[in-house]
Amino acid sequence: MTGAPLEELWRYRELFYFLVWRDIKVRYKQTVLGAAWAVIQPFFTMVVFTIFFGRLAGMPSDGVPYPIFTYSALVPWTYFSVALAFGGNSLVANTGLVSKVYFPRVALAAAPVIGGLVDFAIASTVLIAMMTYYGVAPSAELMLWPLLILPLAILTLGIGMVLAALNVRYRDVKYAIPFGIQLLLFLTPIIYPTSMVPDKYKLLLFLNPLTGIIEAFRAALLPERTIDWAALAVSSAITSVVFAFGYVYFHRTEREFADII
Repeated sequence: MTGAPLEELWRYRELFYFLVWRDIKVRYKQTVLGAAWAVIQPFFTMVVFTIFFGRLAGMPSDGVPYPIFTYSALVPWTYFSVALAFGGNSLVANTGLVSKVYFPRVALAAAPVIGGLVDFAIASTVLIAMMTYYGVAPSAELMLWPLLILPLAILTLGIGMVLAALNVRYRDVKYAIPFGIQLLLFLTPIIYPTSMVPDKYKLLLFLNPLTGIIEAFRAALLPERTIDWAALAVSSAITSVVFAFGYVYFHRTEREFADII
C-alpha cells in the first residue's frame, strides 16, 4: 500500500487498532477455554494426522518425528486458514459499518490477519515443549521463524481482499471459502513431505505459494534441514503478485460496497 491509500489508512489507525482488538476479543468471547483454542486446534489436528497418516498409513516424514513434522506446518497453516476465513467474510460480517460509516474498508480485511498473530505466537510456544520432548535441538535458522510470518501474512491478506470483495457481490463465496481451504490443505505439503511428490508434479506443487513458505517454516525448526531459498523466493514472488492483484481489485470495487452490501 503506497501513496494516498497508505496515508488514509494511517489517518484511521485508531479505528484499525480497535478492529484488530475487537477481532481478538470476539474470537474467544463466551468460550470456556478462551485463548487455549489457539493451541488446541493445531495440536489435536496434529494428533489425528499422526494416528491416521503417520502410524496407520505410514506417511514418511524425512526422518523427523511425525508429530514435529506436522505441527511445525500446522501452526502457520492454522494461522493462514483462520485469518483467511475471517478476512474473506469481514465485509459481509460488518454490514452496518460498511454501509453507514466511511473508513478504509481494507482495515476490515486486514484486522483478522494482524489479530491472528496472537494465536500464532501462542501456538508456536508449544513447539518448544515438543522439541524438548522429542530431543530435537533447535538450529540457528529457528531465529527466522517469526520473520517468515511476513510473507504468509501478506499472502493471506492478498487472498483475503479478493475473497472479501467477491463476497459482497456473490454470497456463494461465503460457502466456497471453507471448501477451498479444505482442498488447499491437501495441496500443501503439511501431512506429506515434498520428497514423496513425483518430479513431474513438483512444479505444480511449488506454484502453490504456501509450499515454499510452509517448507521454510519447517526447515527453520529442524536442524537436519536447511531452508530452500529458491522455493521461498518463488513463493514470495507469487505472493507479491497475489497481494498486488488483491489490493488493486479491492480498491477498484470498494466504491460499490456500500451500495451492494
